[in-house]
Amino acid sequence: MVKLGIICGTGFSEGLFEEREEIQVKTPYGKTTSPLIKGKIEGVESYVIMRHGKGHIYNPTNVNYKANIDALKKVGCTHILAITAVGSLRRYIKIGDIVFPNQLIDRTTKRDQTFYTGKKVCHISVAEPFCSKLRKLLSDVAEKLRIRYHKKATLLVIEGPRFNTRAESILYRKQGCDIINMTTVPEAVLAREAAMCYQPIAAVTDYDSFLRRKKPVSTEDVLKRMKKNVEKVQKIIKNAVKKIEDWDCYCKKAIEEAFI
Repeated sequence: MVKLGIICGTGFSEGLFEEREEIQVKTPYGKTTSPLIKGKIEGVESYVIMRHGKGHIYNPTNVNYKANIDALKKVGCTHILAITAVGSLRRYIKIGDIVFPNQLIDRTTKRDQTFYTGKKVCHISVAEPFCSKLRKLLSDVAEKLRIRYHKKATLLVIEGPRFNTRAESILYRKQGCDIINMTTVPEAVLAREAAMCYQPIAAVTDYDSFLRRKKPVSTEDVLKRMKKNVEKVQKIIKNAVKKIEDWDCYCKKAIEEAFI
C-alpha cells in the first residue's frame, strides 16, 4: 500500500490535507525537525515534515536528515516527494518554473550520508539518485496541467547556508549544473538506504549569481517567490498522488546490493 512522505518548507501543508493531525515519532537519531503532520491527500495516507522546522530555525547543515528519513520509514512511507527552492544556472530555466531533476552533484562537506556508521559498511548505488518512475509521473501531470516544467536537470547541492559567489556560479555552469540548492544531500542518499522512492520537486526562485546585470539572490526574494510556487506544487501533488504505485523499481532493490 502506498503511503506518501513529503519533506517541505514551513506552511506548505496548509490547504493540502483533507484532514490532519500532528504526531511525534521517536527515532534513534533524535528529534525530527518538526512533528509529522499526518493526513490524507485525495484519499492517500500522507505525512509531511518541515525540513527547516517551524519558523525555519535549522540551517541546511543542521537539519536532522537521519531522523526525518527514519521517521517517514517508521510510519510506513513508500515514496518521498521533496519540495525544494532552487536557483537556476540556466537562462532557459526561468523563475517560477518547476523542475524534476534526474541527476545531482554533491558539493557538501559536513554531512553524514549513511545510516550505517558501525561495523556494517553500506556502499549504496546512487548512479541514478532519484526515482525515474516518480519523475515521469510528475512530468506527465505538469504537462496536463499546463504548468511550465523541466523533466530533467542536474541539481548541484552546496553546503550553505551562504549563497554562491558570482565566480562559483559561473564555474558550476561550466561544469554542467542546471539548478542549485542546499538540502537534497543527504536526503536522497538516506532515502535510498531506507529503500524508498525519492524525487525532488524543485521550484525556481532566482537566477543564482551568474547574471552580472541582475541583482544577486537574496533570502527575501527566495521566500517571496517560493510562496508563489506553492499553489503550483500542491496542484501537481494532488493530481499525481492517486497515480503513485508501489513500483518494482531499483530504489527499493539498491540496498540489497550495498553490502560486502
